[in-house]
Amino acid sequence: MAGMNTLTFTDDSFDKDVLGAEEPVLVDFWAEWCGPCRMMSSTVDQVAADYAGKIKVGKLDVDSNQQTAYRYGIRGIPTLLLFKGGQIVDQKVGAISKPEFQKMLDKHVG
Repeated sequence: MAGMNTLTFTDDSFDKDVLGAEEPVLVDFWAEWCGPCRMMSSTVDQVAADYAGKIKVGKLDVDSNQQTAYRYGIRGIPTLLLFKGGQIVDQKVGAISKPEFQKMLDKHVG
């Protein structure tokens, strides 16, 4: 359930792929059973394509990767966390539109 530019993050890869990344990283915390998550999936893929080379975009399945979800206090999904230099610089809870994604990302992308 990911586009060509949309990465898949796991508990095992999170520190290296997200916290250790040089570019900003948008993480979509989601689950297969979550209707709003599925509804937003194509928008996440579009944003990943639009921002390719500027930002990494990926998904983390909270059911399969509970350790990372717990670590960041994810209580509602979808939750979007934007990391820069290993720190959370922005976050949104709930489904958002593509213009809202762009507004969130454009503040942090040079």
